[in-house]
Parts: sequence; structure tokens; C-alpha cells
Amino acid sequence: MRYGLPRSTSPSPERRSRRRTSTFGLPSDTDSDFEGPPTDSDSELSSPSSLSSDSFCYESESQVPPPPPRTKREPRSPAEQRHAEDTVAAIRLRTRYHDPYEEWEKQTRKDAFHTARRAQVQTRLETQGRRAQRNTQELKSLETMHAQQLVEVQKQLAALQVRQQTEVNKLVSSWQEQEKTFRNRIEGVIRVEEEKLRAKLEAERKAREEAERKRKEEEEKRKVEEQAKRKEEEQAQRQREAEAAAKHQEEEKERLRREKLDAEEQGRAQLGMSLAEEDWVHARETLKNLKAGPMKTVKGNQPFKSKWSAIRRQITPKIGQLTHDIDSVMRITQQLIDIICPSERLPLDIYFAALSSLAKAVLLQAETEVTAEKRSAIPLAMVAARLLGTLEGFPDIFFAKLVQRCGGWPVPSAIPSTDSDGTAWNELERIKAMGYRTNDGQRETLSDHVMRVSGMMRVYFLILAAPVPQPLDKMFQLPRFWTYFARMIGDERLLETAVAAQVLHAALDVGGMEAKFIWGNQWVKMLELLYEGATTGIGGVAGKLLGGQTPEGKAARVRVQLQIERIMDTTSLR
Repeated sequence: MRYGLPRSTSPSPERRSRRRTSTFGLPSDTDSDFEGPPTDSDSELSSPSSLSSDSFCYESESQVPPPPPRTKREPRSPAEQRHAEDTVAAIRLRTRYHDPYEEWEKQTRKDAFHTARRAQVQTRLETQGRRAQRNTQELKSLETMHAQQLVEVQKQLAALQVRQQTEVNKLVSSWQEQEKTFRNRIEGVIRVEEEKLRAKLEAERKAREEAERKRKEEEEKRKVEEQAKRKEEEQAQRQREAEAAAKHQEEEKERLRREKLDAEEQGRAQLGMSLAEEDWVHARETLKNLKAGPMKTVKGNQPFKSKWSAIRRQITPKIGQLTHDIDSVMRITQQLIDIICPSERLPLDIYFAALSSLAKAVLLQAETEVTAEKRSAIPLAMVAARLLGTLEGFPDIFFAKLVQRCGGWPVPSAIPSTDSDGTAWNELERIKAMGYRTNDGQRETLSDHVMRVSGMMRVYFLILAAPVPQPLDKMFQLPRFWTYFARMIGDERLLETAVAAQVLHAALDVGGMEAKFIWGNQWVKMLELLYEGATTGIGGVAGKLLGGQTPEGKAARVRVQLQIERIMDTTSLR
């Protein structure tokens, strides 16, 4: 390491003018005698001409010409001899001379080195002092921090001791309370046993008195029962006769209705109309054929099942992406059509199974979304209407799935006592045929059933009223709206249920006003009959109200009444 330090304050000596330095060596002090001038022989030997340096230009030494004769130098004078001697003496004196400046410079370097050493030692001592001071401060800081941590630990230990003491006190109190409760319980049991003993003795006394009293009352009661039994038998006989007469009258009405329907069967066939029972049987048979045919084949064939499962996984998210946007409706409709009808035509079994999954996805979306927000039924119905007009075979499958999940309400029709093939129902099959969901053998509550069926039926009524580029199947055309109300009003058994009132309210909310503009006064008469059933009674019979007496039916009946009033008020203003 080099140190740049100032020179010491030693005085700078006066320096003499430098002598000429000699570039040649000098003889020692013992050679004080002056050598004489060189002799001629010496000069001849030292002359370059005496060298045979040019002998390389000749073939032999004999051919080298002799050097020219050298002029003889004259001897020196005494003055020149003295000058030479003085010069040699001066040179000798110069070699023995010690320069004070060089001595001063050497001493200055030595002083600077000692000063740098002292400065380095001072700097090192200061650095060590600062380091020791910093270590002392760090130790003090650590001692302070350790003291604070000790205080915190002591506080936590004190808090822990307080909490522990509190818990001990609480446990002691709890133990004392339990001991007190246990003592009271024992005393209470003793008192109860004493009371039981007294009550037993009292009961035995009263039993003896009661037995005597009953014996007397039984004799009187036997006489009264014999008289009442004779009266009941007479009343039961009259009731059986009345029921037989009512049954005979009902059978007669059914026979006349059947004869009338048989007589009108040809006209209905020409007009493309059918009975409610026929529509239900057709939907039921379609569902059974679908399960026994394509669905059974697809589920039993692993490649078919894998392909059907892939299609089903594509359908469900598409239905869930519907929004209140016509572009979204058109886009999702086309995507669903591309899924069901790809460029490579699907086998028929997979195609019908895919249609069944599509119908199920639409109805499940109606159950969940429409129940929460009825406006969500509009895009769902628009997609369903376009699919019904595009996909071959989809109308029958969609209506069959709708009947499966709603029971007879899409027809509408009461579920008969036997299946479509005439076999008797068991209890679980009948509950499913009525559209109820079951969980561990227990069917859903009435309120859940009403909301679920009304959500799906709202979508169905919107499909009837939806604008479509080409006519749909007869089960999804607008005249079906009139047929639905006519059948519902003609069946009092249906009108007395809560589901009927809620479904009618959904139908009136969707197409009640449009029906007024289409059918005019005939629709007004239909609404009058409904309003009478909601206010006075079905068929004018007091107490036989639309929706029945359940809370769900009462609420739905009020909604129907208000909806009819709103339709009439709105159309009268126009």
C-alpha cells in the first residue's frame, strides 16, 4: 500500500551546481600518477585501420592494401599537461562527493514512512474504538430487548396464572353446582316416590269407587248403544242406497259421455283432435317405448353409451348459458342442433337418447331457473320452440318427458286407476306417474311440487305462444291453449287441487291477454267460469272453490282472481 503524505519540515539545503557526470570509469585512488599520452604504437594498434575488417572484400590477406601512414602528433605543452591533470583530479573529487539534497530526500522518505505508520496505527485504533463502541451499544440493545421480552413473558405468565385460577374457580363452582343438583335430584326422587306411593293408595281407593260407578254406567250405556246401533244401521243402509244411486247416476253420465265421444270420434279424427285420456296414453306409451327401446340399447352398448354421455355433457352447459338476448338464443339453438345432428349422422338409438337428454335438460332448467325467476322461461321457451320445429321426433319425446315430470297436468288429465296398458299401479309407480319426486320412499311436499310443475308448465305455455317460422306439432300449437282451459274447466276433480290453480295462473300470466284478442267473447266466458270457481264456487257450488283449502291452493286462487281482473281491466281500456 502506498501512502501520500506531506514531507517533513526538515530544511532544504542549498544545492550546488552539478558537475558534469562522467560516463566512463575512473581509476582507484592509488593511481594518482597521470598516464602519459598514448604512444604511436598504441594509437596504431587502436586505430580501426589496423583491423582487418575489410579483409572480407579480398580473397586473401595479401591482397589487403597497407593503411596510409599516420601523421605523428606533437607532444603536449606544460599548460595542456596541467589542464589534463586538473581534469582528472576534478573527476576523482566528484566521485568521492556526498550530495546533501540526496541525503535530505532520503531522510524525507524515511520521515514520510514513519508518519504514514503513525497515521495507520491511529486509524486502526479509532476503528477498533468505534467497533468496540458499536459492540457495546449492540449489547445494551440486546439487554434492553431481553429485558422487555422478560417483562412480556412475566406478563403472559401472570395472565396464564389468572386464567388458570379463573378456570379452577369455574371448575370448583361447576363441581359445587353439580353436587347441589345431584343432591336436589336425589331429594326430588325421594319426594316423587313418596308422591307415587300416596297417589297409588289414592288411585286404588278411587279405582274401587270407579269400578262400582262404571258397572252401573255400563248397564245404562249398553242400553244406549243398542239404540244407537239400530239407528246407525238404518243410517248406513240409507247412505249405501244413496251412494249406489249416485254411482249409478255417475256411471250413467260416463256412459252418456262415452256415447257422445264415440259419436264425435269421427269428427275429432277429421279435425285432428283427441281426448285428454288419449293424449295421456300416447305420451305414456311414447315414454315406455323410449325406455324399452333406444335408452335400453344405448345403456347396454358401451360404445353407444360413451358417445351418448359425451353428447349429454355438451348439452347441459349450453342450456345453462341462455340469457335474455336473441343472439344468445339463436347461437345456442344452432349449437344444440349441431350437437344432435352432426355432419356424420348418429345412429337412431343414440339420436333418440340424445333427444331425451335434451328434453330433460330443458325441463330441469325450467324447474330450477323459472322457479326462482319467471322471466328466465322466455329464452328457454324460444330455444325449445325452435328445436321442436327443427329436430325430427323431438315433439313426441319432449311432451312425453313433460308428462313424466309433471304428471297429467300438460294434458290436462287425472291419472287413471291403471297404466296405459291396463296393468294396475303400485303405490310408488302411481306417485311417480302423478309427477311427484320421491326421496327414500317419501314424496316431495305439496309446495315444492306446485312450484316445480308451474315452472315447467310456464315454459310449455310460452312455447304455445312463441313465434316460429313453421307450424309445430299439434301439441305445441296455440289452439292447444284453448283446449287446455276447456279440459281444465270441464274436470272438477282437477280444479279442486292447488296445482291446477297455480298452473292456471301461469297460463293466464303468459297468454291470457293474447287469448282475449284471439277468441274475444268466448274467452271472456271462459274467464267468467274461472272467476266464479275462484270466488263463489266451482259450478256455482258454495265452498267448492278453485285450488281447494290448502294454503298453497288459497294463495294460487287469489293470484288467478287478480290475474283475471287485470286481463279484463287492460283489455277494456284498449
